[in-house]
Amino acid sequence: MSAAGWFVVLLALAGANVPFLNQRLFAVVPLAAAKKSVWIRIGELIVLYFLVGALGFILEARAGNRFEQGWQFYAITFSLFIVFAFPGFTFQYLVKRR
Repeated sequence: MSAAGWFVVLLALAGANVPFLNQRLFAVVPLAAAKKSVWIRIGELIVLYFLVGALGFILEARAGNRFEQGWQFYAITFSLFIVFAFPGFTFQYLVKRR
């Protein structure tokens, strides 16, 4: 796998955990509520999936061998993105805090 491929995988791992590791919208915009709702986190997760996918698409096109993808590719990559979000989800919702 090329360096661009590893970059996209690491970016997906980081991007999948961003919604769960802070209380800001996309880790930048402060919200009025003290704690983000789960629906905002899910929305962030979906938007970040498309952003990482667009960056991967751009890097693949720059490499010169862009491949057409079917719905199966997007279903599998979204499922993998959800699996990448598990550490952040665990930290936010399953770890007990004192």
